[in-house]
Amino acid sequence: MSRRYMLDTNVISHIMQGRDAALLAQLTKLAVGQAVMSSVTLAELEYGLHRKGQPVRLRNALTQVLMRIDVLPWDEAVATCYGELCATLEARGINLSNFDMMIAAHALALDLTLVSRDRAFSQVPAERLTLEIW
Repeated sequence: MSRRYMLDTNVISHIMQGRDAALLAQLTKLAVGQAVMSSVTLAELEYGLHRKGQPVRLRNALTQVLMRIDVLPWDEAVATCYGELCATLEARGINLSNFDMMIAAHALALDLTLVSRDRAFSQVPAERLTLEIW
Protein backbone atom coordinates (compact mmCIF):
# COMPACT_ATOMS: atom_id res chain seq x y z
CA MET A 1 0.00 0.00 0.00
CA SER A 2 1.28 3.47 -0.81
CA ARG A 3 2.27 5.88 1.93
CA ARG A 4 -0.47 8.11 3.33
CA TYR A 5 0.08 11.70 4.36
CA MET A 6 -1.56 13.78 7.08
CA LEU A 7 -1.44 17.43 6.04
CA ASP A 8 -0.92 19.91 8.86
CA THR A 9 -2.90 23.10 9.24
CA ASN A 10 -0.28 25.34 7.66
CA VAL A 11 -0.06 23.11 4.57
CA ILE A 12 -3.86 23.12 4.16
CA SER A 13 -3.81 26.91 4.54
CA HIS A 14 -1.26 27.19 1.72
CA ILE A 15 -3.41 24.89 -0.44
CA MET A 16 -6.42 27.11 0.24
CA GLN A 17 -4.46 30.18 -0.88
CA GLY A 18 -3.68 28.41 -4.16
CA ARG A 19 -0.49 30.35 -4.83
CA ASP A 20 2.14 27.70 -4.11
CA ALA A 21 2.72 25.91 -7.41
CA ALA A 22 5.28 23.50 -5.97
CA LEU A 23 2.90 22.40 -3.21
CA LEU A 24 0.01 21.98 -5.62
CA ALA A 25 2.24 19.96 -7.97
CA GLN A 26 3.25 17.72 -5.05
CA LEU A 27 -0.42 17.07 -4.27
CA THR A 28 -1.24 16.13 -7.86
CA LYS A 29 1.25 13.25 -7.56
CA LEU A 30 -0.86 11.64 -4.82
CA ALA A 31 -3.71 9.23 -5.43
CA VAL A 32 -7.17 10.00 -4.09
CA GLY A 33 -7.25 9.14 -0.40
CA GLN A 34 -3.50 9.31 0.01
CA ALA A 35 -3.65 12.78 1.63
CA VAL A 36 -5.81 13.32 4.71
CA MET A 37 -6.19 15.84 7.51
CA SER A 38 -6.89 15.53 11.19
CA SER A 39 -10.17 16.74 12.65
CA VAL A 40 -7.89 18.91 14.83
CA THR A 41 -6.66 20.65 11.67
CA LEU A 42 -10.24 21.24 10.56
CA ALA A 43 -10.99 22.76 13.97
CA GLU A 44 -8.03 25.13 13.62
CA LEU A 45 -9.13 26.13 10.12
CA GLU A 46 -12.72 26.73 11.24
CA TYR A 47 -11.49 28.85 14.12
CA GLY A 48 -9.40 30.94 11.72
CA LEU A 49 -12.35 31.43 9.38
CA HIS A 50 -14.63 32.53 12.19
CA ARG A 51 -12.01 34.92 13.54
CA LYS A 52 -11.79 36.54 10.10
CA GLY A 53 -15.57 36.89 9.77
CA GLN A 54 -15.83 33.90 7.41
CA PRO A 55 -14.62 35.50 4.17
CA VAL A 56 -16.42 33.88 1.24
CA ARG A 57 -13.21 33.18 -0.68
CA LEU A 58 -11.65 31.26 2.21
CA ARG A 59 -14.89 29.39 3.00
CA ASN A 60 -15.09 28.32 -0.65
CA ALA A 61 -11.42 27.30 -0.64
CA LEU A 62 -11.96 25.15 2.46
CA THR A 63 -15.04 23.58 0.90
CA GLN A 64 -12.95 22.68 -2.17
CA VAL A 65 -10.23 21.14 0.01
CA LEU A 66 -12.79 19.10 1.95
CA MET A 67 -14.12 17.67 -1.30
CA ARG A 68 -10.69 16.18 -2.02
CA ILE A 69 -9.11 15.46 1.38
CA ASP A 70 -10.70 13.21 4.00
CA VAL A 71 -10.94 14.42 7.59
CA LEU A 72 -10.01 11.69 10.06
CA PRO A 73 -11.66 11.59 13.49
CA TRP A 74 -9.67 12.00 16.68
CA ASP A 75 -10.67 8.87 18.57
CA GLU A 76 -9.80 6.88 21.70
CA ALA A 77 -6.71 5.26 20.16
CA VAL A 78 -5.38 8.69 19.16
CA ALA A 79 -6.13 10.06 22.64
CA THR A 80 -4.12 7.21 24.18
CA CYS A 81 -1.23 7.88 21.81
CA TYR A 82 -1.43 11.60 22.64
CA GLY A 83 -1.08 10.98 26.37
CA GLU A 84 1.94 8.74 25.90
CA LEU A 85 3.60 11.04 23.35
CA CYS A 86 3.13 14.15 25.49
CA ALA A 87 4.54 12.47 28.59
CA THR A 88 7.52 11.03 26.69
CA LEU A 89 8.40 14.31 24.96
CA GLU A 90 7.88 16.35 28.11
CA ALA A 91 10.34 14.06 29.95
CA ARG A 92 12.87 14.92 27.21
CA GLY A 93 12.19 18.64 27.57
CA ILE A 94 10.28 18.86 24.27
CA ASN A 95 7.13 20.96 24.28
CA LEU A 96 4.89 21.70 21.30
CA SER A 97 1.59 23.55 21.32
CA ASN A 98 -1.43 21.47 22.33
CA PHE A 99 -2.80 21.43 18.78
CA ASP A 100 0.58 20.45 17.32
CA MET A 101 0.86 17.62 19.85
CA MET A 102 -2.65 16.44 18.96
CA ILE A 103 -1.87 16.45 15.25
CA ALA A 104 1.47 14.68 15.78
CA ALA A 105 -0.21 12.02 17.91
CA HIS A 106 -2.91 11.57 15.26
CA ALA A 107 -0.32 10.97 12.54
CA LEU A 108 1.69 8.69 14.82
CA ALA A 109 -1.30 6.62 15.95
CA LEU A 110 -2.32 5.96 12.33
CA ASP A 111 1.27 5.51 11.08
CA LEU A 112 0.93 8.40 8.63
CA THR A 113 3.63 10.73 7.38
CA LEU A 114 2.96 14.19 8.76
CA VAL A 115 3.39 16.95 6.19
CA SER A 116 4.01 20.40 7.63
CA ARG A 117 5.92 23.60 7.19
CA ASP A 118 6.12 24.03 10.94
CA ARG A 119 9.65 23.14 11.97
CA ALA A 120 8.46 22.65 15.57
CA PHE A 121 7.51 19.10 14.57
CA SER A 122 11.17 18.36 13.86
CA GLN A 123 11.64 18.29 17.65
CA VAL A 124 9.74 14.99 17.74
CA PRO A 125 12.33 12.23 17.30
CA ALA A 126 12.31 10.73 13.80
CA GLU A 127 11.93 7.23 15.22
CA ARG A 128 8.56 8.37 16.59
CA LEU A 129 7.16 10.55 13.83
CA THR A 130 7.75 10.51 10.10
CA LEU A 131 7.81 14.15 8.99
CA GLU A 132 8.10 15.75 5.58
CA ILE A 133 8.39 19.47 4.93
CA TRP A 134 6.60 20.40 1.68
